[in-house]
Amino acid sequence: MLNRIDEISGIGLHLDLVLRKVQDAYLRKFKELEIDLTIEQWVILYRIYQLGEEASQSDIVKSNFRNRATTSRVIGGLERKGWITKTRFDGDMKRFKLELTSQGQEVITTIEPHAQILRKQAVKGLDTEEFETFLKVLDQIGENY
Repeated sequence: MLNRIDEISGIGLHLDLVLRKVQDAYLRKFKELEIDLTIEQWVILYRIYQLGEEASQSDIVKSNFRNRATTSRVIGGLERKGWITKTRFDGDMKRFKLELTSQGQEVITTIEPHAQILRKQAVKGLDTEEFETFLKVLDQIGENY
């Protein structure tokens, strides 16, 4: 068992290194496109885009894996930039509805083609089975915690 522990002792460091490389690639692209955007802002802005008319702050919190306060802070920053609006759903005063503004849609339209290229770059050299195994392993590691 000791050998296996030695083999996996650097797993957190390795995962962090890969994540930083991915994030750095996105941040370089944002800078190249002259868009003042953080990774957290991109993740939330893109998620609002994906959810469309039904995007709520509570849905973003659930799918973002960040706490409510951090998510609220990022959403506030997106509002201040004029990229999203935050209102209440009709007939549901408890939930906040999040919508892209035309400026927010423009950010999505500008970045999305580049994000697709970055996603393809991430899986270059992996066949479908290898990628599915990779996702399964990541999911299992997450479940273990």
